[in-house]
Amino acid sequence: MPTFLGLVEDDGHVDVAILPLPYELTTSYGQGTADGPRACIEASTQVELYDDQLGEELPAGFSIRTIAAWCGEEPTLLQQLDSITGYLTPWFNGNCFPLCLGGEHGILPPILEALRNHPVVDKDLSNLTIVQIDAHGDLRDELDGEPYSHACVAARALDAGIGSLLQVGIRAFSAEEHQRMKNDPRIVTFYAKDTQSTIDGDGVWSDWLETLSRLEGPVHLSIDIDGLDGSLVPATGTPVPGGLTYWQVYETIQTLFEASNACVVSSDICEIGAQKDSPLTQFTAAMLAMKVTAGHISARKSGLWVANNPPAGANREAVHIEHFSKK
Repeated sequence: MPTFLGLVEDDGHVDVAILPLPYELTTSYGQGTADGPRACIEASTQVELYDDQLGEELPAGFSIRTIAAWCGEEPTLLQQLDSITGYLTPWFNGNCFPLCLGGEHGILPPILEALRNHPVVDKDLSNLTIVQIDAHGDLRDELDGEPYSHACVAARALDAGIGSLLQVGIRAFSAEEHQRMKNDPRIVTFYAKDTQSTIDGDGVWSDWLETLSRLEGPVHLSIDIDGLDGSLVPATGTPVPGGLTYWQVYETIQTLFEASNACVVSSDICEIGAQKDSPLTQFTAAMLAMKVTAGHISARKSGLWVANNPPAGANREAVHIEHFSKK
C-alpha cells in the first residue's frame, strides 16, 4: 500500500495515524467498502498538499504515518468488532490523532470502545459529542436482525452513553428513526431538505456552523461519505441524491476544528467504495481525509489540541479485547 498523500514516512513519533479498516460484514445494498481504504489512500497520492487554512503544505512539520491495515480473520461479527477495537486502542491514547478509513459505518462502535480510554474522554462517553455527516439516520435498533448493522451505529453510540449526537445531511430514515430524532434530547438533526433548500438553506446552514462553533469538550467526527450528494460519491454503498456539497463538508470540518472550546480527538471517514470507471468517489474521500488532517494540524498550531508527550518507544502493538463478544 502507498503512504497517505504519498508522503515519505519514518519510524519515529506519530502525530497523525492513518488507520485503514477494510471491514464489510453488514452492507445491505452496494458492496465494495472493504476495498475503500486502500482506494482512498491510493487516490490521496494525487491530492495537492497545500491547505489554505494552514497556509502551507502537509505534513507542515508533523509526522503522518500510514499504519498497516487491520486484518479481520475472526469467525463472528462481534469478535471482529473486538479485533477492530484492539487494533485501534494503542492509537487512542492522546499522543496522536487517529483518522480511521473505512470500510462500512459499522466501524463506529469499536471506535467508541477505543475512545473510552482516551485521556480526554477519561472512560466516560457522556463527555463525548459525535458529529455525524451522513445521508442516513443510522438510528435503527436493528436491521435484518443485526443490532450492529451499519444502519444502527448511531443508536449503538447513544446506547453506549455518548453525551450528544449532531447529525447533518440526513435525508433517508425510517419512522422509528424519525421518532428517536424528535424525542431523544441528545440528538440534534439538520436535515438535508433544510440545509439544501433554495429558499432558506443559507440560514439553516449558518445555524449548523454556529452550532459547531459553540461545541465544548471532546468530539469525534464521523463522516459517512454518502452524506455528500450521490453525484460526488456514486460508488458508496447507498448513494442518495439531494446531499451536501463538497464545500459544505469542507466548511463543517474547518469550523469544527476551529471551535475554541472543543477538542476533536479522532475521526473516521467511511463507506468508501472503489469506483471502477472513475476515481471520483475515492478521490473525494481522499480530499476529505486530507482536510481532516490539515484541520487537526492547524488546531495543534493554534494551541487547540495538545499531545500528551508520549514516552520514547511507546508501544503501538494491537491488544486483545473482549467487549462485544462477551455480550
